[in-house]
Amino acid sequence: MSGFEGSFLGANDKISAQAIMECKICWTPYDPAEGDDTRQVLPGTAFLDLPDDWKCPNCDAPKEQFLVSEDPGAQSVIEASIIERRTELLVSDFNEVWHGKMRDVPLVNKLLHVQAVGFQMVDGRPLGVLISPWFMNLIQLPAEGEDWSDLKAGEKEYMSFPSGEYEFIHNSREMVGGYKACSLFSPMNDFKTQAQAVDVAAAVMVALFQEEHRAETDRSADIRATREAEVAAVEEAEAAAAAEAEADEAPIDATPTRRQVITGGLSEGAEAAPQGEAG
Repeated sequence: MSGFEGSFLGANDKISAQAIMECKICWTPYDPAEGDDTRQVLPGTAFLDLPDDWKCPNCDAPKEQFLVSEDPGAQSVIEASIIERRTELLVSDFNEVWHGKMRDVPLVNKLLHVQAVGFQMVDGRPLGVLISPWFMNLIQLPAEGEDWSDLKAGEKEYMSFPSGEYEFIHNSREMVGGYKACSLFSPMNDFKTQAQAVDVAAAVMVALFQEEHRAETDRSADIRATREAEVAAVEEAEAAAAAEAEADEAPIDATPTRRQVITGGLSEGAEAAPQGEAG
């Protein structure tokens, strides 16, 4: 079907699978919850999924003559469109980092690529997980019309979810603008495939909203100690690499710092350390 008359100029992407349509000739409704017995259309069939030759069961008007009567899922369609547009920018932004600055950094996992997983609207703001070859972060983006351009890179903010309280770090990128990130994994060397990383990210987004995980996530001291141990181990490796580079008369600053590895060298702020593990 190319479109339908009288609503959104026939734009199919403006209606959801729950849209109840109405024939503008005889006002007969099509409710996807009920389907259409006259054409053996099963309940649960969206208007957009009806056969192209489907017609009004009362007056034989074609699909193009139907209007939107009501659409309980319209808000979800709008939100899905916003999320798709915003996450495309997020992925493009970090792909630029990956291809421009991070490919030759020793601690990246070249089996992985940049991907946004599980983004959904939470209090009007897109929230989800961003996977990259060097980190997996929980990311919150601003709401439509909300200006986060004044976020100061490196500032910390604590956010509460049903599973616990998490520490987010403020940052900003050219395409995305201001955003907030909570570190889940870094580096990413334990992941053997992209599919494995995606599964973990999806599990994070489920567990984040489950209260039964609160006892497990309210252990900030343990988590911070673990993160500090990770930093110390990386710094020790960097020091050894720097010493080797100096012996070879190579510039010492060629080895990236821990913060550069985590952020792609784009943030002057401290590394994000979660107050709770989400999965």
